[in-house]
Amino acid sequence: MKDKKIANYVDHLIEWLHEERKLRNLDGFVVGLSGGVDSAVVSCLLAKADLKNSFAVMMPCHSNAEDLVDAKRVLDVCKLDHTTVDLSATHSTFYQTVGAANLQGKIANDARVIDGNVRARLRMVTLYAIAQARNALVVGTDNQVEWQLGYFTKYGDGGVDVIPLFHLMKDDVYDLACYLGVPNSVIDKKPSGGLWESQTDEGEIGLSYAEMNRALRGESVSEETSAIIKHWHDRSQHKREMPKVPKAFADF
Repeated sequence: MKDKKIANYVDHLIEWLHEERKLRNLDGFVVGLSGGVDSAVVSCLLAKADLKNSFAVMMPCHSNAEDLVDAKRVLDVCKLDHTTVDLSATHSTFYQTVGAANLQGKIANDARVIDGNVRARLRMVTLYAIAQARNALVVGTDNQVEWQLGYFTKYGDGGVDVIPLFHLMKDDVYDLACYLGVPNSVIDKKPSGGLWESQTDEGEIGLSYAEMNRALRGESVSEETSAIIKHWHDRSQHKREMPKVPKAFADF
C-alpha cells in the first residue's frame, strides 16, 4: 500500500514539474547535485520527468571530496547530463575582495554561518546563470522540515523556481529515495549542507530528523523539542515571506 502511494506521488510530481515548465514556456530543468539525499531524489525525479532536458550541476566549494563521489554515484543511476563547476577559487576571491574582517559577525559562530551562506549563494548564482543559458527552471531540493525550520539560505538554496519536495518530511524523502533507486551510500550518510568541516543538519539544529518529523506532524514530543522547533521556526519567518513594501506613493 505504501509503495503504491509513493508511486502515485512520484507520478504526480513528474506531471507537476511538466506543468510548471510549460507555464513558464521554458525548455527544461537545472538542479544542484550535492551528493546528499534531497538533491539525489530531485535528480532522479528529473531524470524520470525529462531526461533529455534535465541538467545537474555539481558545485564543490572547498568541499569534502566524498560528496562529489556520492554525487557521481547518483549520476550513475539517473544518467542526467551534467557538469562540475568548482567554486573554491571563486569563494577565495570573494573573501579577498570583500575582506574577511567585514564578514566576521558579532559572535564566534557568525563567521562560519556567514561563510556557509556565501557558499550557498555562490552556488545559486551559478545555477541561475546556467539555467538562463539553457532556458530552464532552477529546481530546489529543500524539504518540509528544512522549510519550516528555515534551514536554508535566503537567496541561496531557498532562491529557486520550483520546490518538488516542499510537502515531504525527511522520512518521506528517504522513502522516495529508496523507491527511485538512490545509492545506499547517499541514503546512509548523515544529512549535511556541506557548508563547513564536519557540519551536519542534526548537529546544527540540535534535534534528530526523527524528532523533527514527529514535531512537525503534530505528534507528541518533549517540551525541549518543541522549544527548539519554535526557536528555529520563529527566527526564520522572514525567509518564508516575500519582501516587504510600504504604502503606495499615490496613497499620500
